[in-house]
Amino acid sequence: MRNSQRGVALVLVLWVISLLAVIAGNFAYSMRGEAQIARNLVSSAQARALAEAGVHRAWYELTRPPTDAQRWLPDGVGREMNVPGATVKVTIQDESGKIDLNTASDDLLKGLFRSVGLAEDASVALVDAIVDWRDPDKLRRPHGAEEAEYRAAGKNYVPTNAPFETVDEIQRVLGMTPELYRAVKAALTVHSKLTGVNAAAAPREALLAIPGVSSAMVDQYLALRLAALGTGAKAPPFAAGSAYVAGASGAATYSIRSVATMADGSTFVREAIARITPDPRRRIAVLAWTEGDTP
Repeated sequence: MRNSQRGVALVLVLWVISLLAVIAGNFAYSMRGEAQIARNLVSSAQARALAEAGVHRAWYELTRPPTDAQRWLPDGVGREMNVPGATVKVTIQDESGKIDLNTASDDLLKGLFRSVGLAEDASVALVDAIVDWRDPDKLRRPHGAEEAEYRAAGKNYVPTNAPFETVDEIQRVLGMTPELYRAVKAALTVHSKLTGVNAAAAPREALLAIPGVSSAMVDQYLALRLAALGTGAKAPPFAAGSAYVAGASGAATYSIRSVATMADGSTFVREAIARITPDPRRRIAVLAWTEGDTP
């Protein structure tokens, strides 16, 4: 009987020890998980702070004298900041080189959509829908869309009949798809107020939209432009697209994309659009401040 009681006690002790071991294991696992979450949060916060530091560095560069040879140019070329334990890549783009949704010609807008593979008929319809969205009247263009077409499509909104306030707004236009938007976003702006593009600052996507030009012509021009800017000279004219080329806009407006990547892979993208003003009390007028898509 005594041996039997000892056996039962031993089993109970073993069960208690096993239970305590399981509890301890779960606790340790939980602590490791929480510690990892904390490390991820810290890393994400660091990436965000560094990305925003990259934007401020870009603004500093843009306010340096144009004669400063070390000044970063708004040429769309990515530049890296030296930061221990992370990489920060900053790109500055002059908005005058992009296609303005509110003022660009129909041909330039159609050329943009054709350049990314949209069919002719679909491109014409989308341009008409864009113009219907931004013009002040409610008259439908031949292939466009006004209130009746949006209602028929099941939309809970209608055209604003006012200028686009942001590039993102074009996603609401009938005929625009997420895939198409991603393909053309880099070439669009609402800040240049130009009917054409400033070739000296235009990204490749905007130059390819010019009717009558080929990718080979655009690439050749970009190589010549890069070589000229590298020596401090002015960008050459883009003769092939002269009918759709405009000078720089009066307002110096720039878009900035800053990508910070930590050693553990955490990434944050900050995108901003700002205007450089002559007012010494407010050199930077921020027009947009958003989180960008990670690479």
